[in-house]
Amino acid sequence: KLIAYNKDFFSDMVVDAVMCLDHLLPLNMIGIKKVTGGSITDSQLVKGVAFKKTFSYAGFEMQPKTYDKPGILCLNIELELKSERDNAECRIDNVEEYQKIVDAEWSILYDKLDKMVQSGAKT
Repeated sequence: KLIAYNKDFFSDMVVDAVMCLDHLLPLNMIGIKKVTGGSITDSQLVKGVAFKKTFSYAGFEMQPKTYDKPGILCLNIELELKSERDNAECRIDNVEEYQKIVDAEWSILYDKLDKMVQSGAKT
């Protein structure tokens, strides 16, 4: 109902959204996210992928809310040590052997973290 009064504003946005799609992508890849508050003309087209992930942590308020030219690191690896039970068996005779295994796992994790730091990504 409210969009009818702003059809010029939204028609341009719809055309821009469709033009952003690759010719192989279906129109249902265009999403509309309703956010409460603000004016209807505060609506904007976000080119790319938009995620709404709300969470907070200690010090969240002190973190920057925007980044200029961020270096973004995308991970496809896990950054946690976990017990591997499938197809793995390890028999040890003493605590020193166990500690070597634990140290090796931590070494792998720290190597991954070092590579992330060396990439120069900040986000």
